Amino acid sequence: MADLDLCFTPATELAHRIREGRLSPVRVVENSLARIAEVNPKLNCFCFTYPDEAMEKAKQAERAVKRGDKLGLLHGVPIAIKDLTPTKGKRTTLGSYCFENWVPDRNAVIVDKLEAAGAIMVGKTNTPEFAYSSFTESPLWGITRNPWNPARAPGGSSGGSGAAVASGCVPLAEGTDMGGSVRIPAAWCGTVGLKPSLGRIPMDILPSLFDNISHFGPLARTIEDARLFLKVAQGPDDIDIQSIGTPLDLEGPVSTSVEGMRLALNLDLGCYAIDPETERLVRGAVKALEKAGAKVEEVSISWKRRVADMWVEYWQVFMAAYFGHCLETYRAKMDPLVVALIEAGNKMPAAHYKRLEIERSEMWKGFYPILQKYDAFLCPTMSQAAPPVGRTDNDYYADAGDGLYHGLDMTGQFNLTAPCPALSVPAGWTQEGLPVGLQIVGRRWRDDTALQIGAALERVQPWADKRPPI
Repeated sequence: MADLDLCFTPATELAHRIREGRLSPVRVVENSLARIAEVNPKLNCFCFTYPDEAMEKAKQAERAVKRGDKLGLLHGVPIAIKDLTPTKGKRTTLGSYCFENWVPDRNAVIVDKLEAAGAIMVGKTNTPEFAYSSFTESPLWGITRNPWNPARAPGGSSGGSGAAVASGCVPLAEGTDMGGSVRIPAAWCGTVGLKPSLGRIPMDILPSLFDNISHFGPLARTIEDARLFLKVAQGPDDIDIQSIGTPLDLEGPVSTSVEGMRLALNLDLGCYAIDPETERLVRGAVKALEKAGAKVEEVSISWKRRVADMWVEYWQVFMAAYFGHCLETYRAKMDPLVVALIEAGNKMPAAHYKRLEIERSEMWKGFYPILQKYDAFLCPTMSQAAPPVGRTDNDYYADAGDGLYHGLDMTGQFNLTAPCPALSVPAGWTQEGLPVGLQIVGRRWRDDTALQIGAALERVQPWADKRPPI
């Protein structure tokens, strides 16, 4: 059986002990693989594992410590990579029969950066087909479940990564976020999830280098671990024309002070129906930040449901442009909702798609004055705690006749305002024992400020000691 205390030890602490020679990377990786073997039959968070290769790398890492070699910041730490992100010589299926047997001939830049820092990939995590949904259910690999209650969804599209971190399989996992796909599983799995500023981590896995809603980001159990991931993965690369040339200074421990900060709070983004328990927990987390010295003011926002629908229209064209070629051969094996998105994208007039940029501009004009006045913007990550598995996003789109939008995720808005970092941290747990997330949206390029606010909440309202019952 896996050593649970070791399973839930932060990556920063594991790396520190390994560097000091107080902990063997062989033991850490072996324990990670043991935990995966225990929980994966129940959660289905991993579609691939690499026990032989991971153990050999762990042995090499141990020898490097004994030799006194210069060690990377993640030396010997087990990590997971999402099955959307190319890994050289390893199948990368995108959760789809269309790519069932694809073996990339190169790593994504982020994989190279993590491995160069000494991280050891133990497996790849499940994603819905083409990472299209906030529910992780793949035609190829099936349903991924939530560690806090396997009858509930873990979120998506990085749901496998979220469940893997929350259940103690790995302390860090990579995810992608095009509309909330890191923050959604973070909120529903009770972990930390960061959508960094656009270009903070080079994005090189899409056919277009000019896409501006897509981000890599970490899923972690602590702010320090998410910050360590960002420190390793950030930095420009010429393969991504939009990558940021000036990395953040992330040396030293993150500040946990919010004394004197001004924070804006909006609970419904102008239109959402918010579950009362979600509101209670988010308000409680905000109150904790106030007690820590922040000044919080509730603000109004001009957005309506149209902002969420606008993101869906972007997503339809995204799916059609990047994966529409799959329909001719694989339609019968594809998720019907993916097929519907592609077909809708194919029908959209080019001028209409271009006009979305005008709407997006007006959205930004209504939002940026808030960030000029306040250090960050706070809202729920999701409108409710994790729903049952087997549902889809479409189950929540219909107009209920009450003038409110009953959609689940409150995240895609901050992909449309792409340069802004957005962080999801646990706000608390419902009476049913399900996590709820608080979303912290920083000013453009100020990922460090968002992490600082998250660290302040973690200090006064700790969450990393909580373990799911599985």
